[in-house]
Amino acid sequence: MTRAHDIDNDDRNLPPHLCVFNKPSVFRHHAASPSNRTLSSRITCETMSSSTGTASPTLRSVTIPYADLKNKDADLSAKIEEGFGPNGLGILSISDNLIVKDSAEWCKRIPIAASLGLRLGGGGGGGMLANLPQKVKDELEDPHSRYNFGWSHGKEKLESGKPDLLKGSFYANPILDVPTTDMFLKRYPSYCSSNIWPDSALPELETALKALGKLMHDVGLMVAYHCDQYGKTLCPNAVSKGMEVDQNESLKQILLRSRCHKGRLLYYFPAPRSDCVPDSDSVSSWCGWHTDHGSLTGLTCAMFKRDGVEIPCPDSTAGLYIKTRTDQIVKVVFGEGEIAYQIGETTEILSRGYLCATPHSVQAPKGEEVSGVDRSTFALFMQPDWDERLNFPKDMHIHKDLVLANSCLTFGEYSEMLLDKYYHLKT
Repeated sequence: MTRAHDIDNDDRNLPPHLCVFNKPSVFRHHAASPSNRTLSSRITCETMSSSTGTASPTLRSVTIPYADLKNKDADLSAKIEEGFGPNGLGILSISDNLIVKDSAEWCKRIPIAASLGLRLGGGGGGGMLANLPQKVKDELEDPHSRYNFGWSHGKEKLESGKPDLLKGSFYANPILDVPTTDMFLKRYPSYCSSNIWPDSALPELETALKALGKLMHDVGLMVAYHCDQYGKTLCPNAVSKGMEVDQNESLKQILLRSRCHKGRLLYYFPAPRSDCVPDSDSVSSWCGWHTDHGSLTGLTCAMFKRDGVEIPCPDSTAGLYIKTRTDQIVKVVFGEGEIAYQIGETTEILSRGYLCATPHSVQAPKGEEVSGVDRSTFALFMQPDWDERLNFPKDMHIHKDLVLANSCLTFGEYSEMLLDKYYHLKT
């Protein structure tokens, strides 16, 4: 999901960068899902209680030093299982290590969540983007892609069904400006369209977003590599436990060749004073309960500002909440200089549940002291290419109202079905 970590996609309007897919010709089931459990409760977007009733415990994400992650010979299986396995929270974070020779570059780029628009001077990058003249923002919108490239505000819906006017988003593919020019451009515009940059109004944005997105992509591929190695501990040539796969069709290779990765810069507008009141301990007030639909979601920590000045989060209860395997709701935190990664539906499907996605939401700060406070975050959704194919196992009824068990769809086909459901038919 994603961030204090803060993942930010409402379950009522899944953009295409949150979906699933697998290569049917090379994968074959090897073992039953852990404890014969049903996985659909975590894969399908859920309607959950918005109130914890009591204060939720705060847990630290499992952390792997970057130096260890970069070492292909390191055995990180225990850490991968602790963070992503059947009893984990579906999230882990990567910390920098000063021994690593390229750590200076790491340290420069993590605060790009600083220059990315998150701290691009003035009111901050996300804020600067949101405060551009309406005419400029209109030119940055792309209705044809269902607002999955460029600027988007008020196009999504809250759990109540009302338009989400609390946050604005800027979407871009940090790896490829023009993913394709073939026939798929018309069929899958949400993935295949070209990036739209505010070249004149905010020229710094392109460089910053691409730099941070590329860093998170490269580190994410290392995470995927160790997920593959974790699978090999019980099953040689497996993408993860429970599934055999050709060595060229590992999770890392699927993500490496994908043209679908999507960065999302989010800006939460300052709440009017009338809204700065407790709301029955809602843990989904800023982002509804949902489960990510991609493979891996990279996350930076949230940044809060008042009048353009960075401040600590004014409410200790605000942030990322995750629902555990035992149905407990917990708050999860990770370090400011770390990158967190969450498992998405695709990876859960590929592993038949041995690597697990978890439902999560984001709670907004409450109280009079949060008046005038805005929030910025960045997420990178790593997902398979639109022509990768997914086999839906009979024991994993994901979106069963849309997809039949044992059916096979490409990532593009499946995500378009979801978009038709959540955004209505294309015009």
